[in-house]
Parts: sequence; C-alpha cells; structure tokens
Amino acid sequence: MNNELSIALVVPVLNERRAISGMIKHLSALDADELIIVDGGSSDGTCDILAASDVRWITTGPGRARQMNAGASICKSDILLFIHVDTLISSSNLMAVEKVMCDAAFVGGHFDVTLSGRNVAFRMIEWMMNQRSRLTRISTGDQCQFVRRSLFESMGGFPELALMEDIAFSTLLKRQGRIACLKEKVITSSRRWEQHGIARTVLLMWKLRFLYWLKRPASELALVYRNAR
Repeated sequence: MNNELSIALVVPVLNERRAISGMIKHLSALDADELIIVDGGSSDGTCDILAASDVRWITTGPGRARQMNAGASICKSDILLFIHVDTLISSSNLMAVEKVMCDAAFVGGHFDVTLSGRNVAFRMIEWMMNQRSRLTRISTGDQCQFVRRSLFESMGGFPELALMEDIAFSTLLKRQGRIACLKEKVITSSRRWEQHGIARTVLLMWKLRFLYWLKRPASELALVYRNAR
C-alpha cells in the first residue's frame, strides 16, 4: 500500500488447517505493508501450510495475547491491526484506518461487525455488539482492533491473560486518547453461535463479561469458557 501511514496485519492462529490457505490468499491480496501470522503451537498441519506459502510467519507459545504481542514485536509499520482468522477485512477497511489515524488525536480503534450467519437473531446480536462498543469504546478481537505501534509498545502490548485480553487492552487503550469506532464493517464468522447454540453462546458471553467486571481471575474465566464448550 502506498500509504501516508504504514499498516501491519497481525494474525494469531491455532489449529486452523482448514481456514489458513483461504485466509493467506485473502490477506495477501490486500497488499498491506506487513502481514505477520503467528502460530500458537498448532498440531493439525497448519504450520506445514504456512511453511509452504510465501507469507511471513512465526511460532510462539499458546495464548492469543502472547501470539499477538510476538507478532507486533517484529513489525515496523506505524499502525498495528490485529485480525482473527475467522474475520474478513477489505481494502476499504485498511483505507478507513489510514484516514482516521492521520488525525493524531486518535490512538486506535475498531470496526463495526457483521456476522456471517443468515439467522435473524444475528442481526440483533451484531447491532448490540456495535452499539455497546460505540457507547463504551471497549471492543473485542472480532472487531479488528488497531493501534499506533509506538503506543502499543509503550503500553506493553496485550495483557497476557488466558481470556479477555482484548477487553483488557481496549479498556487500557481508551485511557490514552480518542478511540475510532469505524462504521466500515468487517465480517466475522458466526460459527461459534451456530455450533453451540445462539442463546447459549450469548448467555456465556454475558456470564464471562460479568465475571470479568467482578475482577475474577482470567484463569477462572478460561475454565468457565472451556467447560461450556
């Protein structure tokens, strides 16, 4: 990209053999300044696919926060944009990031989301997600969080929690300055709702957020999450 500000895409993956080839093709076509994929110890052949590709990738220990921090540490771009493997972004999303981050008042931000499923319930879920993040300026990883690299480094990156590292980071980030809530949408997979039930998944997310608000240890939240799957 011939940007005024350079943008690095950092993607944590773990056992994503079925999705990784399509993801590499899609993200490479965006022509970002940097693309870093960080594997967290896959055992399903994901690394074999990465090794056979032209993409830049590294391995690290498990844990999404650890992976994203490791990927960010080798980036040189002005802006870090973190993407989950089941979220799709477009060139227009990158242009929106560049445009808003030219304003020095903004320290970072996120996108509105569209869920991939057709069930009408997903329209309500995504509306609630978008409204909540706009009101609170707190976002999740599904919303493709982005931040100035210099600030990310001074903040020490993502808190290395077993769960809710995205919420913890965005909570800290909004204390640093203005947060951009971009209306340009990214598409995130609805597979977790479809696999485990819409109502059950929504209730689980609410429960985890409530426990987080009560300041329960991240290890406890991770155990609740694993036991519910």
